[in-house]
Amino acid sequence: MYQPLADRIRPETLEHVVGQGHILGQDGLLRRVIESGRIPNMVFYGPSGTGKTTVANLIAKQSGRTLRRLNATTASLSDIREVTEQVGTLLAPNGVLLYLDEIQYFNKKQQQSLLEFIENGTITLIASTTENPYFTIFNAILSRSTVFEFKMLTPQDILPAVDRGIRIQGEELGVEVHWEDGVREHLAASCGGDVRKALNGVELLMSASRVKDGALTITMEDAKLAAQRSAMRYDRAGDDHYDIASALMKAMRGSDPDGALHYLARLLEAGDILTAIRRILCSASEDVGMAYPQAVAIVKACVDSALQLGLPEAKLPLAQAVILLATAPKSNSVCAAINAAMADVRAGNTGDYPRHLQNVHADGTGFERKQGYLYPHNYPNHWVEQQYLPDPIADRVYYEYGSNKNEQAARDYWKKIKNR
Repeated sequence: MYQPLADRIRPETLEHVVGQGHILGQDGLLRRVIESGRIPNMVFYGPSGTGKTTVANLIAKQSGRTLRRLNATTASLSDIREVTEQVGTLLAPNGVLLYLDEIQYFNKKQQQSLLEFIENGTITLIASTTENPYFTIFNAILSRSTVFEFKMLTPQDILPAVDRGIRIQGEELGVEVHWEDGVREHLAASCGGDVRKALNGVELLMSASRVKDGALTITMEDAKLAAQRSAMRYDRAGDDHYDIASALMKAMRGSDPDGALHYLARLLEAGDILTAIRRILCSASEDVGMAYPQAVAIVKACVDSALQLGLPEAKLPLAQAVILLATAPKSNSVCAAINAAMADVRAGNTGDYPRHLQNVHADGTGFERKQGYLYPHNYPNHWVEQQYLPDPIADRVYYEYGSNKNEQAARDYWKKIKNR
């Protein structure tokens, strides 16, 4: 039966696991735990292809416990019962090490069914997830587990695995393997930090290459074709979605056009134009605001153009909007002002509308006085002093003028009029 190269050469020792030096290095906490043989309940969190399953296999081998594997996307309560029934039998005399992949797909009842066995130690749980465990795993499981984060691998981390895959598959095929300059590095860099993708690329290239004079040559042209678009790591409903959206917003806010363009490009490459548009429209008011009020109209025009053009041409007006926002003067006075006002409303600091602001239909029988509203356009400079906030918060100040030239000019204008 066919077995992928990534599974055939899965590391059998910690030394062959690539990356994750922060937890698996010589003094790494997880490494010391594994070597002690006393394995606690753990949650492995990180992108796919970073070694979570491999390390779980090594832990089972080190601890001498029976390894049982379930995938939460297909497992059910009956599968959990089948595992728990093996505890204390000849099938699992030393207890069970349960590796539960993609635990975020288990509902609360399924996760809670493991609690009794986790607490008494008959089952040691190693759960893996590609999504933030503090959002997707219930507290009852988290409180009994230690979370270890597996970080995305760098091309330098993956290169030894690529070399190992080429060497082992060459031995299996019984041929000498040659590769053009840059092939190994391209495979390591174009897999998006996923070892499995890199090894799949190695296997594909070696299967497709022709043997000539007992040697097999991997070309750069083939490597580029095999790896095209594979460097993208994006999940529209997962952490990557929110991380890229957040990074785009923060780069625009931080006045870094290069960073903002990079994250825009990642969103567009994934085809997620709507997330890019929402962040761009929001930044125009949240981060630029009154420092350059015209930005809203310009950005809206860019967005409209992008929606009419569609991808790939939409990249141009969206890039223009991103560069505009990243290089524009900044002010969060709009954001701060509305947040302060909404905080008062939510706290119940409201009060009745001032009588002179009420609708004129209230002027009638039963009211002790007329509305008394002063129409500002009847006064010099179109302004007249009168109270607008409710009595309980009449002196509240929400909007503070920003330090930029635009808002300071507005401040000086109204200061001159109101203090005349």
